[in-house]
Amino acid sequence: MSGADPGLFGPESVTWQLHSDPMMWIAGVRALYLQALHPRALRGVTQNSDFRRDAWGRLLRTAGFVGTTTYGTTEAAERAGARVRNIHRMLSATDPDTGERYGVDEPALLMWVHCAEIDSYLHVARRSGFRLTDAEADRYIAEHRRSARLVGLDPDAAPANRVEMARYFEKTRPDLAAGPEAREVDAFLLRPPTHPLLVPAREALWRRVAHLAYASLPPYAHELYGRPAPAPATVSRHLRLTGLLLRRVPARLRWQLPPKHILRAVARLGPDARPAPCKLGR
Repeated sequence: MSGADPGLFGPESVTWQLHSDPMMWIAGVRALYLQALHPRALRGVTQNSDFRRDAWGRLLRTAGFVGTTTYGTTEAAERAGARVRNIHRMLSATDPDTGERYGVDEPALLMWVHCAEIDSYLHVARRSGFRLTDAEADRYIAEHRRSARLVGLDPDAAPANRVEMARYFEKTRPDLAAGPEAREVDAFLLRPPTHPLLVPAREALWRRVAHLAYASLPPYAHELYGRPAPAPATVSRHLRLTGLLLRRVPARLRWQLPPKHILRAVARLGPDARPAPCKLGR
């Protein structure tokens, strides 16, 4: 549709193609495992919400934010960012060891959440068979300086490529630990509360998702959580197999899931806006 607003990223971006991949759900769970290893950032969640009661809502709200900022109009993305910034501005947490009270919108905490998400999306997608060149992977990271701005970060401070992302994680590792709250998140992600009738589905399906997301973490994360790291080749094989199976589900069927961000974007921009990995590299 000529003249329609493509949003923050647009159909020519790596983000537009990558975020349509069904492995994003597993990548999102990996991001939660990684984010939980920053005690200061995790307190901002545990002291301001009961994630145990509203875990599904929180996961869906995060997915909704990513969908809106990727496929929505520029106005919708900016509105979503303003809403997140306003919420963060009102929240604080307390360090139990020092009694220090701090805002959850500290740049260092926002940067950790941002980098854990972007690294997880990129890592799981590539490792599961989503084909990206190194240059396209760098482009994806650079594109997300835009999403960093939305949550209140200085976009120039966010990593712009894989080298800068690796340096960021190396610099941040001394701040990471798997304290009692992180272990609570770990236990919760493996066995989230659900309706009794859905327990068999949780055991058969969700635990596989959680185990695979956990297995894809970097070695230092396994060390912090205190469990042996699985063989990388085995994890890569499981990720590729899962990616192969999920990508066989027709895209039109996958995109019907609420809130239908991609379908609305295609209706706004026309059929050429449909995400397809083969469009990368053109």
